[in-house]
Amino acid sequence: MIIFSPAFRLRNYLLCPALLAVLLASQPAAAIEGFGLPEDFAPPTSTISKFREFTNRASEVALHAMSLLGIRYKMGGNTPESGLDCSGLVRLVFQQTWGTALPRTAEEISRVGEHVENHDLRPGDLVFFNTLRRTFSHVGIYLGDNKFIHSPSAGGKVRIESMDLAYWKNRFNGARRINDPATGR
Repeated sequence: MIIFSPAFRLRNYLLCPALLAVLLASQPAAAIEGFGLPEDFAPPTSTISKFREFTNRASEVALHAMSLLGIRYKMGGNTPESGLDCSGLVRLVFQQTWGTALPRTAEEISRVGEHVENHDLRPGDLVFFNTLRRTFSHVGIYLGDNKFIHSPSAGGKVRIESMDLAYWKNRFNGARRINDPATGR
């Protein structure tokens, strides 16, 4: 059973139907319980089959990141208690999920793993943006369905956003895949 932090909000979870499909495909009864969805609720078969190709481990990264929704932004922050910046969020999720230690800044993280083309993005991949007039100044974790989770900026909280928004489209710098040390994929 997946446990979400108190900061988790159903409205944020439902913003990412792709992850709901993954959760429902792997744990339908547990996913439906407590969400007020009918017992016979099921996402479209095409959605389920599309996301079954992703490894469970990559889904763990995305789901762990979602458990941090609502944690406040803090520049240089690297714990949920003190707050998280974008790279602090990414580092924490990969350390706690896979035991992988990543560099401290978004720019340094952009040099780790393998390059991924936009059309090959999978949940758990890292997406990079130019938000400070320099490349790779912001990082988030791709969730699927063209959505990503990130810790935005001062006054913000960890949240899910669409990469289809003009702001993010215009600032997209690329994506990287960190290979799971347990599987090498």
